[in-house]
Amino acid sequence: MEFELWWLLAFPLFFALGWLAARIDIKHLVRESRALPRTYLTGLNFLLNEQPDKAIDAFIEAVKIDNQTVELHFALGSLFRRRGETDRAIRMHQNLVDRDDLSDEQRQQALSELGLDFLKAGLLDRAEAIFVKLRGTRLNDFALKNLLDIYQQEKDWRKAIEIAEALPHEGVLWEKEVSNFHCELASADIANSRFDEGLASLGRALEMNRKSVRASMLLGDLHAARGDDAAALEAWKKIESQNPVYLALVAERLMDAYRRLGQLEQGMQLLRSFLDQYPSLDLLDALFQWELQKEGPQAAYQLVRDELRRNPTLLGLDKLLEAALLTAPVEQRTDIELVKGLVHGHTRRVARYRCDACGFKARQFYWRCPACGGWETYPPKRTEEFDLSP
Repeated sequence: MEFELWWLLAFPLFFALGWLAARIDIKHLVRESRALPRTYLTGLNFLLNEQPDKAIDAFIEAVKIDNQTVELHFALGSLFRRRGETDRAIRMHQNLVDRDDLSDEQRQQALSELGLDFLKAGLLDRAEAIFVKLRGTRLNDFALKNLLDIYQQEKDWRKAIEIAEALPHEGVLWEKEVSNFHCELASADIANSRFDEGLASLGRALEMNRKSVRASMLLGDLHAARGDDAAALEAWKKIESQNPVYLALVAERLMDAYRRLGQLEQGMQLLRSFLDQYPSLDLLDALFQWELQKEGPQAAYQLVRDELRRNPTLLGLDKLLEAALLTAPVEQRTDIELVKGLVHGHTRRVARYRCDACGFKARQFYWRCPACGGWETYPPKRTEEFDLSP
């Protein structure tokens, strides 16, 4: 590599430029630090020494002196909220809201931050009041989304429907959520024997989402509560065309209706066909219990053994051992119980439902995830079935 003479001239020039830039930056920093209110520096000192209450007082005083520190107020308030110190976040943001010299944009931002503080603190009524004030402003969509969250937490489904319908639909479909809100209303109506109101709510749920399995399930429940088992069966059978994965949730309902109609064998044939087409551990369990009740232990054992060969699972093996205990000679039952106990200990880990959105696992099925709040994010399949899926 050849040495260029002009490099000797370039090195001093680069050094001089770097020195000059550093001097300019230092002067700018010193000038800005002198411009800051002394209370601002005092507040930082309190904050660094883990004295947040004294820091808040100092920062509030700094805002009174220099309006440019308003952004600092927002930043610190958000920091306190993220740390879970909602009382301190509320205090900082409330101080901003109470000021008279804020612009409309700053006041709306302060209100939105205060609403989030109340929401994080669980003060839903106060958060609601804040976000209602923000409707019709530039933060309208933000307010609506938070109001929707509040009304779902409060289970005020009528208000939730109103807010969801007011939300912008560009790129977001709210049909599933609104359909579930109507289903919640229908569920309460059925529980209180308000069948006409429940039927109307379910009609609206299906209008919003024709694939709503939950609406079909509740429609069947409504007809069954009225004593119309034939109509109930039609509603529950419709689930096969909507999403057959959910058939396990209505297996017991179907069998009870067929039993009341005196058509138990027809119901068992239907469940067998469902199990053949849509293998499911919950369907197997439901059919096993009815097979055991109607045909006896040997038939139930044969059912589980055939299904285990087709779809080998730990939960299926646990069910097979349960059936084997009923058919085995007395002298063999102790050994079978020992093996069943070992297998059952492992199946408890894989016998849960899992949310598709956040991965939260639960022993029972939910229409709305308790962790992330998503609707219909729990497929009615055990975690072992997901692990075995290709």
